[in-house]
Amino acid sequence: MNKRFLNLLVSNYIWCLGAGLLGPLYAIFAERVGGDILELTGAYALYLIIAGILSIYIGKISDHHSKKYLLLIGCSINALATFGYLLVDNPVKLFIVQGFLGLATAFAYPAWDSLFTLSLEKKHLGSEWGLSEGGPLIVSGIGILIGGLILTYYSFTALFITMGTIQVIGTIYQSRILRYK
Repeated sequence: MNKRFLNLLVSNYIWCLGAGLLGPLYAIFAERVGGDILELTGAYALYLIIAGILSIYIGKISDHHSKKYLLLIGCSINALATFGYLLVDNPVKLFIVQGFLGLATAFAYPAWDSLFTLSLEKKHLGSEWGLSEGGPLIVSGIGILIGGLILTYYSFTALFITMGTIQVIGTIYQSRILRYK
């Protein structure tokens, strides 16, 4: 495995750990800020629609601009938006945070996928894609368990600070990608 591959893989695992902390606890959080079923589904739908539309557009941009910088922009926005959960006390603010998370996803995912594809070794495609697909599922599962523990013994504030901090660490680790050609 080459260094760029490992950097992308490890930083993605770190990011998935941070994001995974919220997991199914998102519904409990949304309900606590006054969201009903329609607002909860609307906020998540907003995230998906923004991420989807902008991924197409930003994916095209990434064909002509630095994928590394687009990835780092997405990771940075994501970490900031995660800290934004600390300010959410009503459904409107939840929609705003979800919108920024959609924007972050649109910057990060196409760029990450492109860079990851370029770093693959032809003779290990199945193994490398297996690490790319399976590892985040495992790490997210561990994150969900840790998130449940944090929420059980502490609070959503502690959970969001932990999530954001892990994502900042992942972004810093991800910035090492700038070293590789």
